Amino acid sequence: MSTPVKDWATDYDIFDPGYVANPFGVWDELRQKCPVAHTDRWGGSWLPTRYEDVFAIARDVERFSSTEITVAPTLDADDEYAAVKSPPISSDPPEHTWARRLILPLFSPKAVERFEPTTRQFCRALIDRFINSGRADAAVDYAQQIPVRVIANMLGIDETMSDTFTYWVRGVLELGLTDPELRRRCRLEALQFLMQQVAARKSEPKDDLISYLLSQQVDGQPVSDAHVLGTCGLLLVAGIDTTWSSIGSALWHLATHPEDRRRLAAEPGLLRTAMEEFLRAYSPVTMARIVSGDTEFQGTRMCAGERVLMSFPSANRDPAVFPDADKVLIDREQNRHIAFGVGIHRCAGSNLARMEMRVALEEWLARIPEFRLENAAAVTWAGGQVRGPRMLPVVFP
Repeated sequence: MSTPVKDWATDYDIFDPGYVANPFGVWDELRQKCPVAHTDRWGGSWLPTRYEDVFAIARDVERFSSTEITVAPTLDADDEYAAVKSPPISSDPPEHTWARRLILPLFSPKAVERFEPTTRQFCRALIDRFINSGRADAAVDYAQQIPVRVIANMLGIDETMSDTFTYWVRGVLELGLTDPELRRRCRLEALQFLMQQVAARKSEPKDDLISYLLSQQVDGQPVSDAHVLGTCGLLLVAGIDTTWSSIGSALWHLATHPEDRRRLAAEPGLLRTAMEEFLRAYSPVTMARIVSGDTEFQGTRMCAGERVLMSFPSANRDPAVFPDADKVLIDREQNRHIAFGVGIHRCAGSNLARMEMRVALEEWLARIPEFRLENAAAVTWAGGQVRGPRMLPVVFP
């Protein structure tokens, strides 16, 4: 158990239970008092909280490297997959340039369209399981089930693996951030499984993402197995927890704001605008950068090797950029949020995430237009790298 935080400007703790449940007041205080906070906890890091600062760091790839992107120190891996990274998100130019170009066709709006019918089927089947009971955990039974099935479909893997995928994802991105042994084990199990899939596609290609990557060339050479493995690992980890957190946060908001819920049910054409506001107000992802060399930022001296946490959620709550930043306005028209990041590392899968979120909310509201929290005290949140509801019990007629 870590000691309580006395001064968030000099000793913040991103895993503090109170901060995970409700970080908004801390961000408001830091923007006024100390826009770039510091801590020695969890290996030490800097935390910019203003939109303009997070935006600037995200775009400054020369001074702030993406070689380590986790909010807690990376593992000292000593296994056979120690050298496997997660391109392009963990790559700097020039590798990043071709690694991103390689996957962009897979996530274009047209490419994503092919997964919408199956995503809708997933959502309907999930709702069928609990709609007659009058209650459900909107996070566990619904939001957390959708992206894992979509990603399995993209990878050409049986969706019955979804529970195992969920265990690995939480082990790497959530529980494992404060439990290195769990994180190491989940990472190793996931990579071993994906390596088996890569080997299988080499002997028998399929119409899936793994086979596509294996068929590509860079500078006349086949893409390496390590690169294919790392990209698949990235899709498994980064494409699941982030999206289910966004879906879950939107459902939490609708369960606690009946006026917004009823308006969306009555005006389904407003959903896309509302989605962008949910993404702004409940942005799930904080991404790290590593200081490439001794430098100064906003009057603060940063040393080579130090970690900087880009809090996209805090940036998206900055009142200097968003009027009534602390209010969720589902008809907000001007919305320059950076929930998907900014610059060369902006999320390549944003089209897929938006499709999943839209379909999940459309299907829920069509079947369950009236719902509320069963017990507000039973709602739990995960934080650190990705913030979102982990338990969200709701009741409905």
